[in-house]
Amino acid sequence: MSINIFSVITDRLIEELRNGVIPWHKPWFGTWNGAYSRAMGRPYSLANQLLLAEPGEYLTFNQINALGGRVKAGSRAKPVFFYKICTKRSENEDEEDKSFPIFHTYYVFHINQTEGIKPLSLEEQLEFLAPCEDAEKVINDYISTSGVGLNTILSDRAFYNHREDSITIPSIEQYRDVADYYSTAFHEIIHSTGHQDRLNRLVRGALQNDRERYAKEELIAEVGAAALCHHCNVETPDAFQNSAAYIQGWLEALENDERLVMSASNKAQKAVDFVLNINKNNEIIGGSTNA
Repeated sequence: MSINIFSVITDRLIEELRNGVIPWHKPWFGTWNGAYSRAMGRPYSLANQLLLAEPGEYLTFNQINALGGRVKAGSRAKPVFFYKICTKRSENEDEEDKSFPIFHTYYVFHINQTEGIKPLSLEEQLEFLAPCEDAEKVINDYISTSGVGLNTILSDRAFYNHREDSITIPSIEQYRDVADYYSTAFHEIIHSTGHQDRLNRLVRGALQNDRERYAKEELIAEVGAAALCHHCNVETPDAFQNSAAYIQGWLEALENDERLVMSASNKAQKAVDFVLNINKNNEIIGGSTNA
């Protein structure tokens, strides 16, 4: 992957950052024992989970009627909140576009407050996402040659365990879009390239004790993930904007210094080149860099 690609991605990320605060969203559906929307087939946000309190599926009055059911007498609905990001385009070329959230409130009933509707488990509603062949090849080549462990399981966490040299990510069916799945997988793969047997970017224990070093490593991983998604042609506008939102969150710990995105891009390029070239001539080509 040429440096020009990284320059383009870095410029796009910085442009997104300059458009204003972007709320980051967790790209996978969460735990399987909480409150969830029957219509959307996914768990509610943590805030809505707390509002609803009782686990299980929830439906609006109209959704209940559409399924041929009815609300039990005396039942009271509870509110849930959602927001959508809208962008107001500036008429002045010298002024930046402004993004802002618009909130919506819906009232829902628990399945136990209804009659005439058969409950569905969340697993029954999961939609199959078709894997991307190019992305799967990059992952499989890297995992098989590097020796990194990869666990894809029903879970609510994504992380790289430096001590065990293993990656854990939620299963592909837990994501809204296949691009979110690969962005998550590539993020953790980029982390794993920092192992001392590879690019030696991660100092054992140092990231946990040094927030600035940790923040810089997160920038590297997210820029690298965006580049690998681009390389495998699984990038979507929403996934890219979520990467920018994630980077923005960590930049706050680094006094919003945009130059660090460019610095992270240079290290991300080394990591991405390592991932893509790891199978060349069946030997690992390594180096050393500092996070």
